Amino acid sequence: MRRYFVIVNPVSGRGDGAQAIPRVEQELSRLGLDFQLVRTERPWHAAELARKAATDGFDVVVSVGGDGTANEVLNGLMQAKAAGGVCPVMGALCVGRGNDFAFGVGVPRDLVAGCRSLVAGHERRIDVGCVRGGDYPEGRYFGNGVGIGFDTVVGFEAQKLKRVHGFAAYLIGALKTIFLYFRAPLVRIVCDERTIEQQALLVSIMNGRRMGGGFFMAPHGKPDDGRLDLCIAGQVTRRGVLALMPRFMKGTQAGHPAITMVSSRRVSVEAIDGSLPAHADGETICTAGTHLDVELLSKQISILVSDEAVNACVELESC
Repeated sequence: MRRYFVIVNPVSGRGDGAQAIPRVEQELSRLGLDFQLVRTERPWHAAELARKAATDGFDVVVSVGGDGTANEVLNGLMQAKAAGGVCPVMGALCVGRGNDFAFGVGVPRDLVAGCRSLVAGHERRIDVGCVRGGDYPEGRYFGNGVGIGFDTVVGFEAQKLKRVHGFAAYLIGALKTIFLYFRAPLVRIVCDERTIEQQALLVSIMNGRRMGGGFFMAPHGKPDDGRLDLCIAGQVTRRGVLALMPRFMKGTQAGHPAITMVSSRRVSVEAIDGSLPAHADGETICTAGTHLDVELLSKQISILVSDEAVNACVELESC
């Protein structure tokens, strides 16, 4: 019988994580799972707990929270694997605001449906990215994507909002960022063998599909195809940014003259003029960096997903 280690971030979703604990315990008990539930107490605690759970021989390590919690759990599992240990299967239950990682890999948004997917045991082997630079010269792993520039500042602004949650917070943050972060830095982007040098308002390097709870930076991205999908936005006017936002919400930005879409396995981004605020899965990598290196590691971990995600994988012959 599988043993589950469940890591809950009680402050995720501005307290939604703590409120979800009784429901999670009730549902997992009803489904007959052998589980241990632990609450995080500080930043990076989920990574430490996940790594220890791997060492202690748990079969499945479950993140209960949002993208930040999932990112920490992913990092803990990858650290355990890098140290030569056994990497447990990862699970995720959505509690936070964005849940973009869960969306990209095929984890249900509904909490009860997510619990059922843990029992069904449908595993999807996914790629994992690693970004080096800024506050993480040794590297930090990510499951969904790295954002550089405009969308990073949007995240900073969204976190300041106390009474607005989810996609609405990111939308308001985007509107505020138009006036705060307007001059695009001059960057040099090296994608495998291709070099792009231009002013870039944002550079999204995606393993998944979506950021900010509703902006489809890589509408056709797949987390198991061995490729990173880049979306690069050049300098546009403030009115131009407003015009682009609905396109990003629909995933139809490709073809716009200011947008470049590229696929690559390795990416290097250097600020020639200006700086690079950056995040990975919503977690700050740097507020004013100058150089970032991003690499995709193929088929690194297995994650429990919904029946629908498994069927979609079979149809696309990607799993």
